[in-house]
Amino acid sequence: MLDLGFVRANLPLVEEKLALRGDYSGTLAKFALFDQHRRSALTENQTHLAAQKRLSDEFGRKKREGGDLTDLSTQIAALKDKSEQLEARASEADMTLRELMASLPNLPHDSVPAGNSEHDNYCEKTWGEIPKFDFEPKDHIAIGEALGIIDFERAAKISGSRFVVHFGAGAQLERALANFMVDLHTREHGYAEVLPPMMVNSRSLFGTGNLPKFGEDLFHCDDKGPYLGEPQDSDHWLIPTAEVPVTNLFRDETIDLTAGTISFCAYSSCFRSEAGSYGKDVRGMIRQHQFQKVELVKFCKPEDSYDEHEKLTRHAETVLERLGLPYRRMLLCTGDMGFSSAKTYDLEVWVPGQQTYREISSCSNFEAFQARRANIRYKAAGAKKSEFVHTLNGSGLAVGRTYLAILENYQQADGSVKVPEALVPYMGGETVINKQSLGRATASKEVGQ
Repeated sequence: MLDLGFVRANLPLVEEKLALRGDYSGTLAKFALFDQHRRSALTENQTHLAAQKRLSDEFGRKKREGGDLTDLSTQIAALKDKSEQLEARASEADMTLRELMASLPNLPHDSVPAGNSEHDNYCEKTWGEIPKFDFEPKDHIAIGEALGIIDFERAAKISGSRFVVHFGAGAQLERALANFMVDLHTREHGYAEVLPPMMVNSRSLFGTGNLPKFGEDLFHCDDKGPYLGEPQDSDHWLIPTAEVPVTNLFRDETIDLTAGTISFCAYSSCFRSEAGSYGKDVRGMIRQHQFQKVELVKFCKPEDSYDEHEKLTRHAETVLERLGLPYRRMLLCTGDMGFSSAKTYDLEVWVPGQQTYREISSCSNFEAFQARRANIRYKAAGAKKSEFVHTLNGSGLAVGRTYLAILENYQQADGSVKVPEALVPYMGGETVINKQSLGRATASKEVGQ
């Protein structure tokens, strides 16, 4: 959430910045109108309060002198009633202002390029060589189904569309990727691992900027199911990303940053309704209702946040480089950034099956936007007052999309898939994923061998 005082004092600048993100002129016009209502009510109330005090003083003097108090009592009562009306009017205007503030996105950082869509994003770097095949490459759907490691039909039978079942080496590959990513971030990059709940309340989603604007993208739990009876607590949502519970760990707290930035790494399932994406990436694992992700979240001092943003992005890039997956770093333009972000880098991995780059990580600096919504503060050394921290997060990485990128970039002519060297220890020493039989292990070892 933007700072109300800053918006009030810098409305032309806010209008200019938000115009780069979309049409918010109507909201800002309402802001100016209700801010004027609030100011007018407060100013008028000050006049009534001053008159009320003057008459109260006169009332006290006349009472001591034994004078007639009837007229003064009537006037004081009328002033008090009017003052209460003005306070209510100011309070209503203030509530409207805060609702309007909750609907406004973050202001883009000065380094963010202006633009309207993904076509206006800026490519900052590319890494790795695009693989050249001496055979016709397949997409991950064809590869995985031929190997018997992924099954969309059975997933649809038990859950519906946009789900997948992983079997054998496929399930092992998912687990290997998650373990590899978490180990890299905790052992080399200095993140503390955390395992958060995968259901959160509405306040948590408001804190990160998912509610109220993006409720249709989320799964809300019906706690009053036919077999549950009366619920104890019906405010449950499935998380769209571990960013939500991890950021809200410190909601309504003043945290200690004297030792530096706090960095968390969390592996979790993520759940998204994909509202509005009908017909887009329906096939395959690009856009699923449930997927796994390793999330990186940082809490830092404002003066450190842009250095931390670069570090976090490099940490996500390191995963791709260790796995030998070609990628590019895109600086998102003002029109393509997320609601809460002040600056975002997208990492896009090369997908041979589509002959294009696809987003695999978004690394964002939210500045104080989320911290203000969630009331997360810190107190600088020697400071009298606390201030809001800066929060950052990024995928390090989306496991499912990394999985499909490995299938497509490491596919071989015989239909098998080579295991990236970094993952071999996590795959039990296996270097190649071959075709497997459903429900039977790809390899077996006797106990003691």
